[in-house]
Amino acid sequence: MLAIDGLRVAYGESEVIHGVSMRVAPSEIVAIMGRNGMGKTTLMKALMGIARTTAGGVRIASKDITGDKSHERVAAGLAYVPQGRMIFPAMTVEENIETGLTVTAERAVPEDIYELFPVLLEMKRRRGGNLSGGQQQQLAIARALASRPKVLLLDEPTEGIQPSIIRELGRVLKTIRDTRGLSILVSEQVLSFALDIADRVLVLENGEVVHEEIRATIDEVKVANFLSV
Repeated sequence: MLAIDGLRVAYGESEVIHGVSMRVAPSEIVAIMGRNGMGKTTLMKALMGIARTTAGGVRIASKDITGDKSHERVAAGLAYVPQGRMIFPAMTVEENIETGLTVTAERAVPEDIYELFPVLLEMKRRRGGNLSGGQQQQLAIARALASRPKVLLLDEPTEGIQPSIIRELGRVLKTIRDTRGLSILVSEQVLSFALDIADRVLVLENGEVVHEEIRATIDEVKVANFLSV
């Protein structure tokens, strides 16, 4: 569903991502792990057309989106939940989710969104800025799902969130994968969360994939060593 081939990304003259290639199949969750500064967020931004790609390509299904602008990538089926969530604090929960409907024919928030996140239904008239960090993360994911994506990108979704909400996020992501056939690419530093949700784990170090393993056979100690400072 998502194909990345030889992707290179640079800030000015400094190359940050060095020829990364990977695949994410339909109904697969892939976790990209790595310490801070290893290129995870840059890779996510490049996939969304925010960071400058100098070489390589990106496809969703059979569509090449390498040269597309960000909104064109959303229309092609790519949705992005950035690090820090970036919800609209002055808008209500309902209005935040409605911003994700711009590429669909729907005019109101679909009921299945609220079924995934019941707390958002209870708070739909509340301003986004008044929600807790965990509730804002649920809101950011709901907004992304409103665009009916084929591929969901999540950048550090557990950052600053309490353990009970992290467990709930894991449950929802697996439900989305199983019921919608969605492909999910998540960047993460928390190994326990990645092992809970991912079908496959990749480790990014200095802008390159240095390790890849399926969940069933993963060497947790080896991956943990990559993440240690």
